[in-house]
Amino acid sequence: MVYKLSQTLVGHSSDVRALASPSSDLILSASRDTKAIAWTRQGGSSSFSPSVPFHAGERFVNAVTYLPPNVEGPNGYLVTGGQDTIINIFPIGARHSESSHMLIGHTENVCALDATTNGTIISGSWDKTARIWKDFKAAYELRGHTQAVWAVVAVDDEQFLTGEVSLLMVSYLEPTCGLLGSADKEIRLWNRHKSIRKFQGHKDAVRGLVIIPNIGFASCSNDSEIRVWTLEGDTIYTLSGHTSFVYSLSLLPSDDLVSGGEDRSVRVWKDGECAQVIVLPAISVWAVATMPNGDIVAGTSDGIIRVFSEKEERWASPETLKEYDDHVANQALPSQQIGDVKKSDLPGTEALTKPGKSEGQVLMIRGENGAVEAHQWSSGTWQKVGEVVDAVGSGRRQLYEGKEYDYVFDVDIQDGVPPLKLPYNITENPYAAAQIFLQRNNLPMSYIDEVVKFIEKNTSGAQLGEPSGQFVDPYTGASSYRSSTVPTAPTPAGSYQDPFTGASRYQASASTPEGPSPNTVHSHDPFTGSSGHRGHHTIPAATASTTPIQPPAKPFLPVTTPLAFQQANITAMRAKLNELEHNLPEDSSLRFTPEQAEALNRLFEQVKAASQDTKNIKATNISAADIKIVLDLVAQWPETLRFP
Repeated sequence: MVYKLSQTLVGHSSDVRALASPSSDLILSASRDTKAIAWTRQGGSSSFSPSVPFHAGERFVNAVTYLPPNVEGPNGYLVTGGQDTIINIFPIGARHSESSHMLIGHTENVCALDATTNGTIISGSWDKTARIWKDFKAAYELRGHTQAVWAVVAVDDEQFLTGEVSLLMVSYLEPTCGLLGSADKEIRLWNRHKSIRKFQGHKDAVRGLVIIPNIGFASCSNDSEIRVWTLEGDTIYTLSGHTSFVYSLSLLPSDDLVSGGEDRSVRVWKDGECAQVIVLPAISVWAVATMPNGDIVAGTSDGIIRVFSEKEERWASPETLKEYDDHVANQALPSQQIGDVKKSDLPGTEALTKPGKSEGQVLMIRGENGAVEAHQWSSGTWQKVGEVVDAVGSGRRQLYEGKEYDYVFDVDIQDGVPPLKLPYNITENPYAAAQIFLQRNNLPMSYIDEVVKFIEKNTSGAQLGEPSGQFVDPYTGASSYRSSTVPTAPTPAGSYQDPFTGASRYQASASTPEGPSPNTVHSHDPFTGSSGHRGHHTIPAATASTTPIQPPAKPFLPVTTPLAFQQANITAMRAKLNELEHNLPEDSSLRFTPEQAEALNRLFEQVKAASQDTKNIKATNISAADIKIVLDLVAQWPETLRFP
């Protein structure tokens, strides 16, 4: 029997980033629309009904899990985590949508959650840690990864998997042990706070983990592969078939694997082989979950949740199934997703009379209307999965400093100097991205309009199942940026922010640029790594001048006159300094003494006060001794720790 569409659940207005299905009558979902929903079916009904949406934060929500019932929550709890860094816990079935508990401790985006049957919660974050919470209180941290921890999965009361969407961390065997996988491409086995084993083999960020009874566990990665491991560190086999990032894994009651990824597919794996490819009418399959009855749940970038069943009695009506197949067939596929296409070399429709060689095989033909059609071999038949068109934008998401972006451009500023990286997300404010790029690389702010105009030109959206004229990003489903005027101030606090960069959505666009143009910008092909994907780009200048960005006339260091920083995140600076100090060995002479800690607190409070009232800075109460303490730290700490 094959899986077919059972139900379509519509309730979110943006990407569904996380799912959990603890029973066959309950689905929990979290979305970029800042909401979480509990979907239930009762009284023998075959249809799921949504709860009142839980307001899970002011910014994107990226993780969800289920907490079993207790006296205060007889129906269990829905637990969410997101860019607000707070873990919110909501009683399911309550008459209100307010959280009953808030867990605070992470300092960056909480991108992964799971819970054991005894109520222990595991969370993973971009702050490179996992945290264990018991009785709604922090128990301890797991530290050691050098990149974000992207996902967590609880196996039972004594076994846990943890990692990310996101990246994954995993705990296994005993209550004191755990496995972690992250953007640093490693999976780790932990015994309480101690990392006792590393699992290495993936070529890119680890995105998901799931326990396989009597074998070990499986992991998926941005390298498009799924690996099955023993807990001793041996790779049993590798599952290949996905053509882009694999974001999520789940296990069926039969112990068969289910995966979802950036190639708009859900795949079912039996006995080490791909048994079925389920194509969805959205590029990103962010999350998959499996029910105890064997049904599969998928959350995608179009904001829709779809349930697929192997049982014919739970299939949708023939009319609905045909409508769904037509929807999939009418998608516009970017050519980069399929590969280079030369129409003259393609066969005609007669090629569809021959059976495919393997499940998931993609065949391109010349359709009757002359268009290039993509067909996929699925469950013994060729299924049309779309028409191939020229793509705008990169073929798949890319990592930069452990975070995902739709684009990572290379910017040449001078011959013989390595190019600078310009990361950007479609949903991000180009003005903010350009400002961050210039500040990070000590480039003049006069170039900001040039950079914004370049971003606008090279990140146009491609149409994907949307009415003509409405542009959406084919890889995330987000609306593309359309220009009008450059904003004159940063986006106000409280507006939606991108979970990967922290930047606000773009709300305006480029004006006439002023000043000289930076030299050239080019992007890497996400499939080959070559720089020819979109060719060599030049940021257009306001005039006919093609003057490249020149190095500053004077060196930045040493600074011989006072240099004022007009913008600074004082709270983040303080937190980073404390984090660096905390990571030093316990017996290190570089750790703060009580006197140094007190002096630093005074300094930060003074700087914070000054930043809030720049026109009325009063005489400080900072002593020469306080300043000497800071200078001593600068002189003694390793160079890599000094800048914050």
